[in-house]
Amino acid sequence: MEYNHKLIEKKWQAFWAKNATFKTSESTEKPKYYVLDMFPYPSGAGLHVGHPLGYIASDIFSRYKRTKGFNVLHPMGYDSFGLPAEQYAIQTGQHPSITTEANINRYRQQMDNIGFSYDWSREIRTSEPDYYKWTQWIFMQAFNAWYDKKEDRAVPIEQLITRFENTGSQGIDAESDEDIGVFTAEDWRAFSEEQQQQELLKYRLAYLRESTVNWCPALGTVLANDEVINGLSERGGFPVEQKKMMQWSMRITAYADRLLRGLDVIDWPEPLIEMQRNWIGKSVGALVKFPVPQFDTDIEVFTTRVDTIFGVSFIVLAPEHDLVASLTTDAQRAEVENYIHNTSKKSELDRMADTKTVSGAFTGSYAKHPITGEDVQIWIADYVLAGYGTGAVMAVPSGDQRDYLFAKHFNLPIVAISDSQNIDEAADANKDGRYINSGFINGMSYAEAVDALIAKLGELGLGKAKVNFRMRDAIFGRQRYWGEPVPVFFKNGLPYLIKEEELPLLLPEVDKYLPTESGEPPLGRAEGWKYQDEYEYELSTMPGWAGSSWYWFRYMDPQNREDFASKKAIDYWKSVDLYIGGSEHATGHLLYSRFWNKILKDLGYHNEEEPFKKLINQGMIQGRSSFVYRVLDEEGRGTNTYVSLGLKDEYNTIPLHVDVNIVHNDMLNTEKFKASRPDFEHAEFVLEDGKYICGTEVEKMSKSKFNVVNPDDIIGQFGADTLRLYEMFLGPLEQAKPWNTNGIEGVYKFLRKVWRLFHDAEGNLNISDEKPTKAEYKALHKIIKKVEDDIERFSFNTSVSAFMICVNELTDLRCNKREILQDLIVVLSSYAPHITEELWTLLGNDAGSISSAGYPVFEPAYLVESEFAYPVSINGKMKMNLSLALDLDQKTVEDMVLANADVLRYMDGKPLKKMIFVKGKIINIVV
Repeated sequence: MEYNHKLIEKKWQAFWAKNATFKTSESTEKPKYYVLDMFPYPSGAGLHVGHPLGYIASDIFSRYKRTKGFNVLHPMGYDSFGLPAEQYAIQTGQHPSITTEANINRYRQQMDNIGFSYDWSREIRTSEPDYYKWTQWIFMQAFNAWYDKKEDRAVPIEQLITRFENTGSQGIDAESDEDIGVFTAEDWRAFSEEQQQQELLKYRLAYLRESTVNWCPALGTVLANDEVINGLSERGGFPVEQKKMMQWSMRITAYADRLLRGLDVIDWPEPLIEMQRNWIGKSVGALVKFPVPQFDTDIEVFTTRVDTIFGVSFIVLAPEHDLVASLTTDAQRAEVENYIHNTSKKSELDRMADTKTVSGAFTGSYAKHPITGEDVQIWIADYVLAGYGTGAVMAVPSGDQRDYLFAKHFNLPIVAISDSQNIDEAADANKDGRYINSGFINGMSYAEAVDALIAKLGELGLGKAKVNFRMRDAIFGRQRYWGEPVPVFFKNGLPYLIKEEELPLLLPEVDKYLPTESGEPPLGRAEGWKYQDEYEYELSTMPGWAGSSWYWFRYMDPQNREDFASKKAIDYWKSVDLYIGGSEHATGHLLYSRFWNKILKDLGYHNEEEPFKKLINQGMIQGRSSFVYRVLDEEGRGTNTYVSLGLKDEYNTIPLHVDVNIVHNDMLNTEKFKASRPDFEHAEFVLEDGKYICGTEVEKMSKSKFNVVNPDDIIGQFGADTLRLYEMFLGPLEQAKPWNTNGIEGVYKFLRKVWRLFHDAEGNLNISDEKPTKAEYKALHKIIKKVEDDIERFSFNTSVSAFMICVNELTDLRCNKREILQDLIVVLSSYAPHITEELWTLLGNDAGSISSAGYPVFEPAYLVESEFAYPVSINGKMKMNLSLALDLDQKTVEDMVLANADVLRYMDGKPLKKMIFVKGKIINIVV
């Protein structure tokens, strides 16, 4: 019987599904291991060969861990709320759930074809009401919690209310809005319900307030920063502007320090950890007030260089700053408003990235320097962001390059403040010298000046030491349809939660998936959609990251209707041991997941500070594009002639992408090319050696480049086991590598060679129960050790090479010994599960039992050499090899060498002068 991958793979995929082979239970004495993939958004395009890379790696690891005696949880689901399905719904009128269901079915079929060992009984979909009920429930926990700085954790809001009732606001040290009230217990009790709720909203971890957002009019929704590229929406390329609107936010800034500390205890890639550190952006500095007497207000700035305060020559506000309108004089109003309008067209990322363009507008107003009392001009400029710090900076041109360029551009003063500064060409931020032109800190060092200035500002009531973070609270709302409804209704303009027993709050039906004519989100189209037929619901839906910020918990107990997961399941699985996914989620999903995990821990629902112990970012599999070369005529117009790569320089040509699926080993199938498009039907070819050779280039895999390879096509031709092995063989998991189908046949031949180890020339099973030879044991135990070491350090590509070497060795040894081959296929089973399941049963084992067979135990003794083929030299010239036992002493070796007929022949009767013997290395005879 020949190796038939199609029959074998379908057989075992059906077996695994029917017998729930990989279903996981907590009822076991085995140690647990939780392996998680970042679950996909199911797009209509389905999977291409780049997508399964991480899934294959996690599946190999999961299967391996089962053979090592672990109870493995390896689930899969779908992040199924999202903008693409909604955009399709807008275009076609089809409900997003229909599109989503079709896409999921496509993904599931493709994943089944690859042979993953997922526990499909735990499948989740974030858009299913049974799932998003608990997303809504977690939002409710955040709404009903506040962050107590003294306890350094979230606490139920009832405790805050109790403290207000007993002692008022005295002694409350909370993460909160800036404008919290000061009141006594009597004041609190005298507040109206509306006043109390307004005050509590300033403390809640989920809260509503006016925020500056990325507003995309064409999409009718707010976008996250990572959804905006160069001022345009990532999806559709529509203009995005900055806009202020009431938005739900999550107080992630309360957890900034804990999020930073957690990075020290998790095993994540260092670049990813660094990205999170930078995103959180902890800064130690001072909060300084610049009085504006004519408006009876202060401008607060946060600075990490309070020592430079005497170098301040102007103040810059973000264009969105709350004080801009009131500070702008009538003479400057037109210029300021025009500048604000132009700034609104830029995303925050664009503004931060553009370090060369200098622009701004003078408000016409002045602040007072907090120490000297001198007038300081107040400007606005787009390099200052409303959401970072206070939205205002004290500009020190001598010490900050952006301030320096701004001062040069607008002819503003630049004051040197250190005797070590050189500011002729650029700002100089060094801290090495002594201060000059700096009042009472003249002559001081940096450390002395900082302490003295903070003390002085404290005396004046105009400053204090402060820790600041770049990270801002997370916007928690999108003006879309296809997302989780926020379980909130409004009474007298204030938000209230619906009752827990009323969850889930279901998405209502709407006539269109567009904003209303008055600009409300699509949920505003739902007829009669009111709480208790009276109160307006929140019309925004949750952002895309909501459902993915807790999903690993639901996998632990997906059918639970009473809790998001039972205490028993959470106590057993605890946290994710291995998480594999793309680095593009470094600051979005991963940061928000850590945040939600900490909220749930604080409120007593589990005990793990970090959700993901180890994380690996798989590299991207890039496309390998193919090109044909169209010949141009004398006027530069395309002809119907296409010239092969090696001849293209003899013609005037233009390269065209060609479908890689009609190219094999860089050779174009010209007939399929002519059939691929009507305009190619009459194509003519200039060949080299009778072939049309295509050009190649490594690029991102995309439809537009015709370099997308469908895994279904690879599986149909070569099988899923070949695909799995080949994706690992391409290179280290974490590195980007190009897809090149040219090498896949070698992997397929390897599997056929494995099959032939078990069969004779006629295809009959041919297994011997004889005891293996020493060489056979050695080949087996080398691969046992190599694969174990490689998988534990996630070096999957080197294992594939080792498998090939091992099978070649066993083939050369004509090995058909049961003891060797049975252990071999257990080792191989993680990589190539279908063929090994088949061979396992051919050896007489129970179907489906290979994963519980136990990983073979490595025996070092089999790799210890007992003999060595010594190179024997006569007077320094190598003559022969002589195999001798390694445990022989020198005298015995000398006797055996001198008794060997071949040695004596090479000595040619000459007397021995001396023999040089180095154990395990050489024998040198001097005659």
